[in-house]
Amino acid sequence: MRIAIIGGGISGLTLAWYLQKGGVAYDLYEADNRPGGNLRSLSRPEGYLLEAGPNSLQLSQELEELLADLGLTDQIQDSAAVSKHRYVLRGGRYRQLPGSPPSLLTNGFFSLKAKWNLLQELRQPAAPTDATETVAQFFRRRFGPEIVDYAVNPFMAGIYAGDPEKLLLHKTFPLAALEQQYGSVLRGLAKTGKGAPRRRIVTLKSGVQTLTDTLAARLTNYHSNTPVENVTRLADGSYQLQLNSSAQPAAHYTHLALALPAFAAANLLQGLFPQAAAALAAVHYPPMSVVFSAYDRAAVTHSLNGFGALHPKVEGTYAAGSIWTSAIYPQRVPAGQVLFTTFVGGAQYEAAATQPEDVQKAAVHAELSRFYGIAGGPRWQERYLWPRSIPQYDERIVAAHAAADSLESANILAVANWRAGVSVPDCIRHARKVAEGLAAGQ
Repeated sequence: MRIAIIGGGISGLTLAWYLQKGGVAYDLYEADNRPGGNLRSLSRPEGYLLEAGPNSLQLSQELEELLADLGLTDQIQDSAAVSKHRYVLRGGRYRQLPGSPPSLLTNGFFSLKAKWNLLQELRQPAAPTDATETVAQFFRRRFGPEIVDYAVNPFMAGIYAGDPEKLLLHKTFPLAALEQQYGSVLRGLAKTGKGAPRRRIVTLKSGVQTLTDTLAARLTNYHSNTPVENVTRLADGSYQLQLNSSAQPAAHYTHLALALPAFAAANLLQGLFPQAAAALAAVHYPPMSVVFSAYDRAAVTHSLNGFGALHPKVEGTYAAGSIWTSAIYPQRVPAGQVLFTTFVGGAQYEAAATQPEDVQKAAVHAELSRFYGIAGGPRWQERYLWPRSIPQYDERIVAAHAAADSLESANILAVANWRAGVSVPDCIRHARKVAEGLAAGQ
């Protein structure tokens, strides 16, 4: 058994790490000169540390064990205590979102009608399971429109860069199972979540890219700057790769592991499995710009006592929201300054994501000034553009997942975030599971 892993993001690197630990032969090919994929940490003068990809990580068991394996436990840095406070724009001002089901009823964020709908959810009968039901349809049916507009919508934009009117419930949240089993989502959450500890929200002191840099450095068969140009299937069912770094094909492989965006995997599979390739090519990746804006603390009147603020689509804003980086990780910003990490784009704001950089920076500054009471201009701004950001778990992902299932019979395994889930812990969990399965089958 020999595995060819194509793609050196967190999924491919994790898969290679656990194959290496399990004694399985592999080669990992990464087209870029740096590992990490969507994990991208940027050091800037004056002591700023920016994250163009994930800003924080939920410390799952698998992530914690991987960090320990790599000797990175001492790099774990918890977010500041204020990070438990989350804000949502409502009526043109930021208001703290209730942090628990009981506080939904006591907090003044939602109207009396919305609170009544929450209580009524306990009495609603369960509806038949519908695999086509979107997140918005489900929450609107169970809880009413206000919860969708001011809780579900900004949350889905913040986590998935997505539109809850299009994202499928069964591909994003297992709430339909609670409805079926307990007759009520709230009742199910109360019974299944009782006493469950909330995961720590952490980063790594030198940036989240430290994780992927360290993984790549520990791998014996990691090949950077090595794009795979073509894949050939031989008569015995094995695979041969054509690399641009050599006129000679690479070694034969019994398995291919595609740790690539769906569209990139589709390009490689087009000649061998055209139907599967078409399904993967259809997966939607909306553009997203990350705009960093630094100000003197004295110029910002808002208290910034939280993780950040999200913007519901109904508020008609330019950006999807901002993380208050200097509040949750003060060590990443010079004393006396604040840093906003603002997200422009995603499935609900695609037109703004592709505007010129100077237009985006000016619009972000204007919006920050309006909502945070900022006097004067920024000390500096910087933009990082993801032309294709987060894969959307909408109706198109169903065919892609079915294609991934069918490819497994040909020893082709998908280990990317369009398959595993969009979070870093999801990717680590899935890649480790695939590696352990391959090692067990040697």
